[in-house]
Parts: sequence; structure tokens; C-alpha cells
Amino acid sequence: MVKPKEYLNPVVETCCSASLQWFLFILLLLFSSCHRQSPTGHLQIHFATEVDGTPLQYDVLDYVNDAGNRYEVNEVRYFISRVVLTKSDGTQVGITENDGVHYYDSDISSTHNWLMDDDLPIGKYETITFVFGLDGVQNKTGFFVNPPEANMAWPDPIGGGYHYMQINGKWLNTNEELTPFCLHTGIGQIYQEGVVTGFVQNYFLVSLPLSSLEIKESQIEEAILVMNVNNWFREPNVYNFNEWGGAIMQNQAAQEVLKANGHNVFSVR
Repeated sequence: MVKPKEYLNPVVETCCSASLQWFLFILLLLFSSCHRQSPTGHLQIHFATEVDGTPLQYDVLDYVNDAGNRYEVNEVRYFISRVVLTKSDGTQVGITENDGVHYYDSDISSTHNWLMDDDLPIGKYETITFVFGLDGVQNKTGFFVNPPEANMAWPDPIGGGYHYMQINGKWLNTNEELTPFCLHTGIGQIYQEGVVTGFVQNYFLVSLPLSSLEIKESQIEEAILVMNVNNWFREPNVYNFNEWGGAIMQNQAAQEVLKANGHNVFSVR
């Protein structure tokens, strides 16, 4: 005797199939929501060098600082590092590209803009903070292995690592002679009877307002970081080339003056 086949009730079969599809749909939604990234955008910084509001003209003896020194600038080079952006809600976003370091060189156009690879959460940002130069962790000999950054090396006997800044130019001394100056900042030295007995970290922190920066989804926002060269010589200390001379790499007193004056050298627009 042939045993009859057993069948599910068609209504029950349909309900089971629909329930399974719905269950799988819910799982897919949960999986997608767990892996959906928050919207982000990008920031590009343009670097500008000015003298009291006008673009710096290189190799032109056309500038006068607050000490009355007439001078010209031939080249400008510097590092900024440890860049952090702070949102209006207080959230801080650190830049990780290239370890948060950017090198600017007036002679290398590719360094005049920094398009950050970092995905920045969308929203309004109130401040940008950075170290001028390199801090004690990053400023170690060998941190950079390739030029142009490696060309900024600071000699090991006087502290090692790298220059924070090089502004090279000429000024008219008291005899009206055109005299080279090398405004080079970096690690300072403590001397006793002509012998180096210790080192001084001369990097400093810069914090600037970002009045209208808003990162939008999948867009590149732009800001201009401006260095005013004359502010290096302005306040709280009037910097006189005739007093400090043309070379200051081993003059910690001169380094301290520039470090103090650096508080308002930069602005953002």
C-alpha cells in the first residue's frame, strides 16, 4: 500500500516564508546601521606669507621692522605639527596624515597647499591648534629620511632634530651695508664656559579661531593660514637685527625673543 505524501498547509507555508524574509530583512538593516559611517568631509589649508597685510615680495629690499631695520626676505621655510581641530561642541579632531606634520617651503610650490587625507566629521569648527616647529617627541634626528624635510636638519652637537623655521634674507646694518641674516629657530643650548651642558625646547603652541569653517559631507573646505613676517619682530619684544646679528642658532636669548613674539605671527582667514 502506497503511503500518501505529507504536505504543509499552503497558508502555513506562505506565512513561514514571509516570516523568514522579514527576519532576514531586519538582520540586513541592523547590519547596515552598525557599519554605516558618519558623514565626513575634508580640509585644505593654503599657506600665505605676508608683511602687514600685503603678500611678501621676495628679494626686494622694501620692508622695515619696528626697530627700523630695512630688510628683504629671500626664502621662508617652517614646520607646523600636532594639528588639532576643535568643533563647536568641544570635540577635538587630531590630524593624522604625515603624523600631523606639514612642511612649508617658499621655493617648493607643492608645499603651499595641504589637502588633508583625514576624514573629518561634518559640522562647524571653532579653532585650529598646532605646534610651531616640532615637539620633543617628533623632533629627533632621523624622523625625516627624505628631502625637503630632511634638509632642515639641526646639527646634533647643538640639539639635533630639525629647524623649526628658516627665514633667510638681508638687512642694512648701521653702516648701511647689506648684511645676510639667518633667522633660524630650533632647539636651544645652555652653555657653561663655552661647553653645551643642556638643551632647551623652543617650540610653542598656536591656537587660532576658525570663525566660518564648516565641514560638509563629501566636500573639501578651505582655509588660509597666514604668516605675518613683521610680527616676528614686533611684540612683546622689538627685534633688532643690529643687536642680535645675522646668525642665532646658538643664541638662546634671541631664540626666546622670537618664541615670545610668535604668539600672533599667524592668523586664519
